[in-house]
Amino acid sequence: MPVLPSSVAGMQGLGIGRFWFLLVFGLVLPGWSRADIYVYRDARGVLHFSNAPAEPRYRFYRSEKETWRAVRWTSWGRRYADPRRYKAYEPIVRDVAERHQVDVALVKAVIRAESDFVPDAVSPKGALGLMQLMPSTARRHGVFRVFDPHQNIEGGVRHLRYLLDRFNGNLRLALAAYNAGEAAVDRHGGIPPYPETIDYVARVMMFRDRYLRDQYAQRN
Repeated sequence: MPVLPSSVAGMQGLGIGRFWFLLVFGLVLPGWSRADIYVYRDARGVLHFSNAPAEPRYRFYRSEKETWRAVRWTSWGRRYADPRRYKAYEPIVRDVAERHQVDVALVKAVIRAESDFVPDAVSPKGALGLMQLMPSTARRHGVFRVFDPHQNIEGGVRHLRYLLDRFNGNLRLALAAYNAGEAAVDRHGGIPPYPETIDYVARVMMFRDRYLRDQYAQRN
């Protein structure tokens, strides 16, 4: 069986979820989709994958059996390709957002920017699920099944509510803190000068405006 080469091992920009989608559909390496996969993250945050780990730092990620169950048309394939996923969580979003008094359009915008509505998305930094919760944030808000859409959205909206309160309703600062952490916002006295964070805030605001226009159009 072939061993994953270093050219694939350094694909830090994909995240595990998207890398796995490409792998199992044969878009990364032909002949590599029928294998158990092991992964580790180095000191720079780069993900390394192998089907024949030679070092103890590799950890088991997914088995061949799990892979082929995951890529059934009703699961991974449809999840990434079917635009209906953008509407699939509407009832959950509306219920959770209204309970925590957070704008529905804002919650949908954050999900769109964070995971593109893919419920098992994993970022290179370890953020998980629809609202890309870090494990510490998930625990803080009582989320124990982070890939469960309802729990993930509940935790993400609770965190948004907390940040909005912490920054006195300043939406842009709350979004910057959601992306870069509240300590970074405090340290810089505003939106941190990180290109990723600046872009993130702009994208969420853009998506929110679109969802608000859609809501207005549906009412009239």
